[in-house]
Amino acid sequence: MSGRPAWSACFAGDAVQSIGAVLPPDSVTPEWAWEGSTGAGVKVAVIDSGVDAGHPAVGGRIAGYAAITEKDGTVTVDTAPHRDLFGHGNACAGIIRSLAPDCEIYSVRVLGPMLAGRGAVFAAGLRWAIENGMQVCNMSLGTTRKEFFSVLHELADLAYFRGVMLVTAANNNPVPSFPSVYASVISVASHDRSDDDLVYYNPDPPVEFGALGIDVHVAWRDNGFMTATGNSFAAPHVTGIVARILGKHPALTVFEMKAVLRALAANTTQPAA
Repeated sequence: MSGRPAWSACFAGDAVQSIGAVLPPDSVTPEWAWEGSTGAGVKVAVIDSGVDAGHPAVGGRIAGYAAITEKDGTVTVDTAPHRDLFGHGNACAGIIRSLAPDCEIYSVRVLGPMLAGRGAVFAAGLRWAIENGMQVCNMSLGTTRKEFFSVLHELADLAYFRGVMLVTAANNNPVPSFPSVYASVISVASHDRSDDDLVYYNPDPPVEFGALGIDVHVAWRDNGFMTATGNSFAAPHVTGIVARILGKHPALTVFEMKAVLRALAANTTQPAA
């Protein structure tokens, strides 16, 4: 073989890039992770049923919109302001805003008034978020239809390599759903401890992290609130924490963020002094 093998040019001589050091996982503390951060400057896509900017839990601040629709095989993206068609997007956005109050929330609407959607629309919404510079995507939705396994897997890998963190809710039923089962995402299910910052780590994936998702006070439609249970509401707790961490450490990669979350988990045993 003449020359260098494929994919090895980035490791040749002056092409090797310097990267910043990070703390060993066991040295990570909440103070290191997010002290002083409000998530300012971090772009967060809520891929859901839309978000009402005027809802008190959202605070009148939506940085951008993308409503995805599909007709006769043609996908359309409308970036005009829109509203939440169900209430679910408000719930997720409100949780994220409570944890990372200054993050930039983008509403990517892919679900309709019955909280139903098409796989092609979901995939197009995720692609829009990746291609438009989002740093975190909250996906409190998924599909069990195997025909979408491949396209969503490709998009999840694309997000991973571009440093976009996909925080996904596990299915509420005991069946696998996509993209929550992919290794490249931050998968979340529910715990019932009344602590917004408390995260557990599960050493037996596919679901890796647990966050508050049972009997949660959430925003809903018509400027209202309700108490709800579901993995949908656990995921945005992790999204908010991730946004807060990125606000202080914007260069973290997806695998580094997973290591940080594991180190911060309430069930992580600290080494003896």
